[in-house]
Amino acid sequence: MSEQDGLAETNCDTRPRRGTRAFDLVLCITGLLFLWPVFCIIALAVKLDDNGPVFFTQRRVGKDFQGFSLIKFRTMVIGADRDGLLTAPMDHRITRVGRFLRDYKLDELPQLINILKGDMQFVGARPEVERYVEMFRAQYARILQERPGITDPATLVYRREDSILSSSNIEDQYIAQVLPHKLRLSMEYQNHRRFLSDLQILVRTVLGLSLSS
Repeated sequence: MSEQDGLAETNCDTRPRRGTRAFDLVLCITGLLFLWPVFCIIALAVKLDDNGPVFFTQRRVGKDFQGFSLIKFRTMVIGADRDGLLTAPMDHRITRVGRFLRDYKLDELPQLINILKGDMQFVGARPEVERYVEMFRAQYARILQERPGITDPATLVYRREDSILSSSNIEDQYIAQVLPHKLRLSMEYQNHRRFLSDLQILVRTVLGLSLSS
């Protein structure tokens, strides 16, 4: 193969990723411009609920195993993560405003900032904390060749994840059943994803439509 052929092949491989990044940036900036009043209303509601911080940040593992701070609107009481990383059904740590935000996935909106910064993309496997990534490092070595995302087929299948987890053995169930299945779904989608399939995932996410497993 000539040097020019090699360059052409490299360009073909990278063009879709550049195109996806450009699309993400346009959609992200448009979303932030239109949604800033919603951000202000949610921020005020979170603050008035218990006078705590508006945002919750948590260290997650991103592309090529690089860490970043995931941003969400805070939906739990201050220090809730000290009692576990997972959310049980009817978790007492969730605030009144937080329950509403979680029901409609509004707590995820600040992740537009993560997309703007280049930590995430719109469609991709959800970013995990390091503890669970290390348990499934081989799978994440494939998945994290791309940026993690806000939504993908696994996210849609487990849209109401907290409602299916048992409060008695929540972490064991997550590690043994839920996370392995989510990783399989994410890897399968990553192998054949297209721009149109990404659009379909985004539309389903906005409309609140789940996927069957």
